[in-house]
Amino acid sequence: MRLALTARHLLDTGHTPAQAYATLARRTREPLRSARAVCTALAIPAAETDRRLDDCYNALLANPRPNSEADTGELLEALGVFDIPKTLTPHELAVVGLFLTAIDALGGIRAGHQHGLTRWFTTGNLTAAYLSLAAATPRSATGNPTRYWATLIQAGELLTTTLNPDIRLRNALTRCRDHLTRTTTP
Repeated sequence: MRLALTARHLLDTGHTPAQAYATLARRTREPLRSARAVCTALAIPAAETDRRLDDCYNALLANPRPNSEADTGELLEALGVFDIPKTLTPHELAVVGLFLTAIDALGGIRAGHQHGLTRWFTTGNLTAAYLSLAAATPRSATGNPTRYWATLIQAGELLTTTLNPDIRLRNALTRCRDHLTRTTTP
């Protein structure tokens, strides 16, 4: 618990989670314990912390290289280990459901894109997820472009019903409508 309090203090004084991890790991020489302390300080639930750290333990924390704490912290942050989960509202869950339908209709997705989307779903950054999906192109051979664009239109319409929606959402929604028109017009 003491290490988590130190992590909380580091975060409160302007350190990023990656920097807090690096500071703790340098002091303790215990990378797993340091990563767990940062997650605890961020109020990430213990079960979720365990899952996240189990996923990257062998690659990043089991046998750390000397003086690699800062790099490891940045990798942990990039992998989403320190992402604070947001409890989504029913409205937001409906949007995520539409995103998942659209991803199925995409016909294949790069691992990095999938990782980014998962992080945005976890943190509730649905605007970024929508903009990313709206910029993608469904594969004509394996995907369903008509379903993809129609589903993104539904998601965009839900997102733009919120108070003061981001103008980029409206622009992306217009592009999705244009794509659907081109897809369905011979």
